[in-house]
Amino acid sequence: MATVRELLAEGLGRLRDSGSETARLDAELLLAHALDTERTAILAHPEAPVGDGAAERYRAGLERREAGEPVAYIRGVKEFHGLAFGVDPRAMIPRPETERLVDLAEAAIAERLLAAPRPASGPKLRVVDVGAGSGAVVIAVAAALRRRGMLDEVELLATDVSAEAISLATENAVGHAMADAIRFREVDLLPEWEVRRWDVVLANLPYVRSDAIASLPRATTFEPRLALDGGPDGLAVIRRLLDHLPDVLEPDGVALLEIGGDQEPEARALVGERLPGWSCALEHDLGGLPRVLVLRPPAAAA
Repeated sequence: MATVRELLAEGLGRLRDSGSETARLDAELLLAHALDTERTAILAHPEAPVGDGAAERYRAGLERREAGEPVAYIRGVKEFHGLAFGVDPRAMIPRPETERLVDLAEAAIAERLLAAPRPASGPKLRVVDVGAGSGAVVIAVAAALRRRGMLDEVELLATDVSAEAISLATENAVGHAMADAIRFREVDLLPEWEVRRWDVVLANLPYVRSDAIASLPRATTFEPRLALDGGPDGLAVIRRLLDHLPDVLEPDGVALLEIGGDQEPEARALVGERLPGWSCALEHDLGGLPRVLVLRPPAAAA
């Protein structure tokens, strides 16, 4: 019977040979998954024996990873903003850099609620997450608001053009006891039937340039191209959302849009072209890269 140490060494060698850039971490996560335990547990007990069934599951996972499949899809789960989300090829895997979008959204919502608390019988603060994917962003925001005791003061809508993504997001909302707190709708950007304006608009839309898709890590080929491809300049979908903002954002509202780490000049120029007079600030992620556009209408910017 092989030990944890022996199986990790086997996996490390196989994944390095297959070109994985995170071979050690991948092997550890896959073995922990096969053993139905935490990664820290296997690292703490390298001499522990591993049963044949678990070893077989582990090697099956290694085979899938050698073929390029993301570890998150193999495990069926991805940690994001302190929460565990179900993931599969119906939607893109949540990225760590997107956690900055969650933090900014929580701060923007809390600032408004603290300045003007919403009475139980009055209208709620209206928040929409455009391009929700797996639902990680809107659910993480909802979880943060629940911890603050603010969730009942907010109306949350999450949209996505993909019916499969909406299905996954709904499952994740159920898993986090958020099914009654968030509405999910299959729609391209924003629903035309929503005639009221939004106080906070969040969006993590596709922003990879079409000609750059082929150069992305092999694991991204398992993710839906619809969630990655932002058109020739990477800003095609974002451009369409910008054109909607004057009609859908409250005069004192804010829009938070994630962009690629190399897109700041183009994104700022696009905002100046499409939204003259609007305030455009930019927030960086923990890696120091430009990550979130913070947009306010002229009335709010004044």
